[in-house]
Amino acid sequence: MIVIGAYLVFLLALRGSSYLADPLLDTYLEMAGSLIAFTFAANALVRFRGTHDRISLILAFGFVLAGLIEAGTSMTFYRGMLVTSVSGDHISIGWLAGRTLLGILLLAALAVERRVPVSRDPGKEMAVATLIVGAVAYLTSVFYFMLPASPKINPGALIPRLWDLLPAAIYVAAAIGYHLRLRRVNTSLDRALYVAAMLNALCHITISESQHVLDAPFTLAHVFMVLSYVVVLGGTLLDNAQLFDQVSTLASSDPLTGLANHRRLFETLESELQRSRRTGRSFAVLLFDLDGLKKINDKYGHLTGSRAIKRLGTALRNSSRAIDTPGRYGGDEFALILPESGEREAKQAATRICEQLANDGQQPLISVSVGLAVYPSDGTTIEKLLGSADRALYRMKGRGEKKLRLRHVAACL
Repeated sequence: MIVIGAYLVFLLALRGSSYLADPLLDTYLEMAGSLIAFTFAANALVRFRGTHDRISLILAFGFVLAGLIEAGTSMTFYRGMLVTSVSGDHISIGWLAGRTLLGILLLAALAVERRVPVSRDPGKEMAVATLIVGAVAYLTSVFYFMLPASPKINPGALIPRLWDLLPAAIYVAAAIGYHLRLRRVNTSLDRALYVAAMLNALCHITISESQHVLDAPFTLAHVFMVLSYVVVLGGTLLDNAQLFDQVSTLASSDPLTGLANHRRLFETLESELQRSRRTGRSFAVLLFDLDGLKKINDKYGHLTGSRAIKRLGTALRNSSRAIDTPGRYGGDEFALILPESGEREAKQAATRICEQLANDGQQPLISVSVGLAVYPSDGTTIEKLLGSADRALYRMKGRGEKKLRLRHVAACL
């Protein structure tokens, strides 16, 4: 309440100010807002394609329409200023229509997200969004353009621009809705939409005290409007950056263990080959095969089998150096790439991993067979190195149940 009271006092002081903005400055503000709105729309569509978030889709269309309306009204206003002086006693119908449209779409997006079932077809989602935006735009324009006369500014009145309280109330309702939504979801865009709705409500509360176009409340209101667009654009960019990071991670990592996947392992091997050819230093490759996974699946179930795979992945991650690359080679096979390492270092790494598996305190007990290859003694290409490690691994598997004992792991390497 103290903040609200302080702002009302500030607004009254602003109302009495003699400041009058340059029409070109106001045009620049509105055009900047339009460009930011278009940029947000493009990023919101990208977000929709990645997440199927219908709020992003509806608001993308809404911001495009609002941006077009604001750009048109600002250019019309500036051209009118060049021809003749503006009396400043009328409210732009285009301004009211565009701002009300965007506020209603903020509420409509919330309603659709909660009430309308999700479709798996993006084409249907886009059709529904287009229909909603078109219907809201049509009804809003009919409401304002059917008014018998353009709303007037009443200088000296308690609220000179009473009509601006209508979109202000809509944005307050939207702010409440998005604030409540934050209890269920809390992405950067969701927080940005809440802040943007509040800024837009402030925009219209502020401009309602404007007694003449281009005066101090009028200009500050446009600043709030542009700031709201900057906020939603920033929220969308942050969400998209996180989305791209997730996609990049999924493209290079195994979803079950979080280790490098087959593709990344081969990329790392190729990089190590090129580096070792330049420096003349060796590197090692370890292949691991989880023993008896089929028996574990048959006896304990596939969930336990998946946990066994994850246990091996955890042992690889925890027993590796920062420069090593552990990864899931495929199925129950794993690989560990050890830069700047020879046979001795590779054997030590394999022993550490087997010790962790033997002492992880989980049931059933699991063990691995291990194969080792070192560049360049065991091969100078990826195929030869992996082939050599694979042959060593299967020689170890052929030694029978004795391989379950930890000492035989070191002995076989």
